[in-house]
Amino acid sequence: MMKKLALKLHNIKVDGLTKRYIRNILLVVVVLLVAAFVAASVFIKSYYYDSVRNILESGASANSAEYFSANLDSGTSLEASAAGFIDSYPNKQKTTVWVIDNNLRVIASSNGFIMENCNMPDVTEAMQGSDGTAEYIGRITDSGDKIMALSRVIKNSSGANVGAVRVMTAIGDVDSQIGSLIVLAFFVALFIFAIILFSNLYFIRSIVIPIRDITETTKKIAGGNLDSRIEKKYDDEIGNLCDSINSMASEIATADKMKNDFISTISHELRTPLTSIKGWAETLFYTMEVQQDELSSKGLQVIINESGRLEGFVEELLDFSRLQSGRMTLRLVKTDIFAELGETVFTFCERAMREGIEVRYSIPEIAAPAEADPNRLKQVFMNILDNALKYSRAPAKIFVKAEFSQLNGAPAVKISIADQGCGISKEDLPHVFDKFYKANVSVRGSGIGLAVTNEIVALHKGVLKIDSEEGRGTLVSIYLPVESLPSKQEIDMASANQQQIADEEISLKGGSNEQKNS
Repeated sequence: MMKKLALKLHNIKVDGLTKRYIRNILLVVVVLLVAAFVAASVFIKSYYYDSVRNILESGASANSAEYFSANLDSGTSLEASAAGFIDSYPNKQKTTVWVIDNNLRVIASSNGFIMENCNMPDVTEAMQGSDGTAEYIGRITDSGDKIMALSRVIKNSSGANVGAVRVMTAIGDVDSQIGSLIVLAFFVALFIFAIILFSNLYFIRSIVIPIRDITETTKKIAGGNLDSRIEKKYDDEIGNLCDSINSMASEIATADKMKNDFISTISHELRTPLTSIKGWAETLFYTMEVQQDELSSKGLQVIINESGRLEGFVEELLDFSRLQSGRMTLRLVKTDIFAELGETVFTFCERAMREGIEVRYSIPEIAAPAEADPNRLKQVFMNILDNALKYSRAPAKIFVKAEFSQLNGAPAVKISIADQGCGISKEDLPHVFDKFYKANVSVRGSGIGLAVTNEIVALHKGVLKIDSEEGRGTLVSIYLPVESLPSKQEIDMASANQQQIADEEISLKGGSNEQKNS
């Protein structure tokens, strides 16, 4: 039973409501049981000792003292009176009676044995006390049995002490019986505590554990897992709470689906007219007649640029819709990751130069083969480069460095993209992957680009890390698995031909150690 109890206690965390309940209820129960056990022990001992004491008092009663006084007044000696008293004493089987003179010498004994130099503090106390009686609980000798003794002083007619009557009985068996009853009381108290504890364990399991399950499920729902539900185990207030939370999650899921469907529909509806607007604007822009009209040329250029920006926003919404509905998939083919990165950077450099930003990059001239979706990889690289550009102000630099590495012990490439922009605060950094979260509202963007980027990297079984320091810049590290690592000789040959970027530049020139080691 104790083993099962320990196992159940081990499975329950002593914190929160459980800790408070144990402190407020079980500790009170323990205190009450200990108090009851102590009271029962005292009562048992008092009851048995009082029973023995009553027997002793019947032998050393006032009538006994009067018997001796009457005999002494009639001229009978103390020795003769003692012999007559012992002959007529009725409780010889249960007790032993001694008649003692003023010199503490035993002159008569009911069992025929007279002990010399016996310890009799009760006799001395009775002779010196005012009521003429005294009690002693102890041992006759150092190795003798434990006894209870009651003494009463014998007086003559003039009130002078002439001796004492001492009635004794062994209480070793009584103590053994008291001890057995106390042990029994202890086990009864322990049994009662076990029953209370088991019933409270059931209470904890039926209240605290469901509440803990509810807490975990609500955390999952708050984290975006709207399919999470709570199992209803009890038809009570806890069960009603489970029903309410499950109903709430269903309604949220329905509303979320409606939102995603709306975003998907609107995005598709916007993409077609935007494509037409941009296409016709480009057609008109490149005709000779329009180019001769400077105002029309600038207007069409604005239309083309803004249409392109809206197209990008619509594509982000479509990706977000796919991400939310779990429909984002990859078209995996044999891909050279470094080649895709190089094309993206080359395309990006011209745009960065127009805005006064220098792009420095170091990409090995060696293949990094992997099963990947090249279009999605370019989307990842472009999103991160676009963010680096948006948050930088000329004159500034953007650093791109690619190298072979490992991810969880497997071959991988590491792509580091660092900027010298405004950076991200410590408060905003944990939320950069949250959907629609924008650390800097003054910069254009939907707030879903990084969420989509992180999902694409995760679908490639890679890892995306972001570290930033406000006022210094941001470092993005992308780890993507590859089929194999080239030999050291191949890496050295490729490194000899590529532009070198110092680690200090990638770590934002004195950034945090985490940046340097990423």
